Amino acid sequence: MLSRRDLVKAAINHQTAPRIPYLVDFCPDAWAQICREGLDEGKSQEAFLDNDVEDIAVPWWTWRDLGPDWAGEEFPSSPASCIGYGSYQDLREGLKKRRQESDKYFLVRIYGSHFERAYFARGIENFLADMAGESREAKKFLTKIIDRNMVMLENFLSLPEIDGVLLGSDWGSQIDLLMSLNTWLDLIQPGEQREYDLIHGYGKDVWVHSCGNITRLLPSLVEMGLDVLNPIQPEAMDIAALKRDFGGKLTFWGGVSTQQTLPNGSPSDVRAEARGVRELLSAGGGYILGPAQSIQGDVPTANILAFLEVAREVPSLISR
Repeated sequence: MLSRRDLVKAAINHQTAPRIPYLVDFCPDAWAQICREGLDEGKSQEAFLDNDVEDIAVPWWTWRDLGPDWAGEEFPSSPASCIGYGSYQDLREGLKKRRQESDKYFLVRIYGSHFERAYFARGIENFLADMAGESREAKKFLTKIIDRNMVMLENFLSLPEIDGVLLGSDWGSQIDLLMSLNTWLDLIQPGEQREYDLIHGYGKDVWVHSCGNITRLLPSLVEMGLDVLNPIQPEAMDIAALKRDFGGKLTFWGGVSTQQTLPNGSPSDVRAEARGVRELLSAGGGYILGPAQSIQGDVPTANILAFLEVAREVPSLISR
């Protein structure tokens, strides 16, 4: 019998398995609603939170005491001060214990890891202007971010319990990229490649989270060695075309609408879309079932339960 880790690895390797793995996230407001409504109906927390993937929190870094010029229009001259946080001893000890108790795929998730890390310091309007008008300074700044990331990544990548690392930066709107393709290739791709190569060098899988329509980046991301792409928003990208053009090279996680069906549909609508997306994207392997974004508080508890019902069923055993 395959472990839950094996199910996820099978999906990433485009291998057949008895069940499609799933990973469902909740925003705080959704979880508050579940606690008010779902748990009162006798459901345990595990009934909502159980996934085939387990989050692993690792020591990382953040900005600290940035001067007032970092909020100005001109590129700042004061130092970009930062500070690390977290305990490696706690990480090692915790991982050993959790691995003894869990057969799940262990995923480190680092959102806001690169492009977003830059505009967290500058503000998104300022940093987009930096990329266009002060590209040399912007590139130096992004390189410094990656230099810090590389040190932090290497401090935990040797731990055998970790299976993969997700790096998150939103490069798109629902219409197109937030920057030109050439700007992404010049300023963003080199740093991302350094991280992907380092992660792969330790035998781990590379996951990327980027909201919006990033279709124009996919050929480059495939060449760079990306393993798993999230969130696959159906309002932003044609998921059938994604599967046709990139399904043999990428594993997709997400795809079920959190903008329309989950908040506004009936439980039957949710089941139908979740099964349809799963059938489409899992053909030939390469799919992890999930909503297109973390489930928010506008999703009725009945729809959450309907989605989880589909997530935990074995498709071959469904009566048609």
